[in-house]
Amino acid sequence: MAKAYKVGIIGRTGGGNYGHGLDRVWQDVPNVEVAAVADENDKGRTEAVNRCAAKTGYADYREMLDRERPDIVAICERWIDRHHELAMACAEHGCHMYMEKPFTRTLEEADAVVAACEMRHLKLAIAHNNRYTPQLAMIKRLIRTGEIGDVLELRIRGKEDRRGGGEDLWVLGTHMLDLMRAVNGDVESCYARVTDKGHSVTAADVYDGNEGIGPLAGDGIDAMYRFANGANGYFASHRDMAGRPSRFGLRIHGSKGLIALDSGYLKPGYILKDSSWSNGTTDVDWQPISSLGIGQSEPLEHGPHGSNMAAALDLIDAIENDRQPVSSMYDARAAVELIAAVFESHRRGGPVSLPLENRENPLTMLNS
Repeated sequence: MAKAYKVGIIGRTGGGNYGHGLDRVWQDVPNVEVAAVADENDKGRTEAVNRCAAKTGYADYREMLDRERPDIVAICERWIDRHHELAMACAEHGCHMYMEKPFTRTLEEADAVVAACEMRHLKLAIAHNNRYTPQLAMIKRLIRTGEIGDVLELRIRGKEDRRGGGEDLWVLGTHMLDLMRAVNGDVESCYARVTDKGHSVTAADVYDGNEGIGPLAGDGIDAMYRFANGANGYFASHRDMAGRPSRFGLRIHGSKGLIALDSGYLKPGYILKDSSWSNGTTDVDWQPISSLGIGQSEPLEHGPHGSNMAAALDLIDAIENDRQPVSSMYDARAAVELIAAVFESHRRGGPVSLPLENRENPLTMLNS
């Protein structure tokens, strides 16, 4: 690293807390000093200061930004009602950022954060940990070299637990929609339907979502995305329909075979070199994909700390070499757009083109 970096950490005990280890990773990053933690909760702040080996703590994040002037801020709280507010404040203070997902509540908020960072030449990385898994590069290489033929379609299922439907799309779907784009490029259009207890969602079904999401609706989501390269992508989530084991993950269907990848840093990936996509009808079986390739044991340890470490080091390298992070604010905005497109398509009753003209929450515009 070209310099030492001062890091500030923002969390909110009881309101999204500290995400999936975004606060703890900085102790293991070379040439980084954790200057301070900001948390309005006294007990939570004291615990975070000790946990993160921070020099001090603040009840008000604005005071921390004013006094400490950190180079990088980790915006850790999972709830997204303050993500726009926090990111804008950090940008005004000239801070680069590593932020918990999802990015923002609306495209309007995302646009404002992107513009503020662009104006000040700041880097923002989002914690979509699939972007950092070494298996992703291997899988893209396998696709590029024709191991599964031409990509025909990509399929995602949410976790489909009690959050199934709209909440699943926001909280967990953001990971998989981003991964789908990372594999197959930009999306041109979306056609979707949102249902609640079997009926098409109307304004009467909209409620205030968990985790600061804002207006939300639907216990069932069925969406189709059209990619620029001609392939189709599908996302579906229905409440309390979870499989055992879980179906949560990405399936890439090619003319000669199928690749399956679960969500998470260094989670197992598999390839089925069978054009029927069904190993039960042929003698072809699944083969594991590791960071070293097909059929190779995985030498690296999976888990959130590994992805956060990769993200932190990548963010610093992006700062020093004036490039975008592997999981950039543009990718984060695109994931929000794929979510918003579902509700916008439902509102309009047909396919919508991307980028979306409507940058507000479509659920605030539904007819009763």
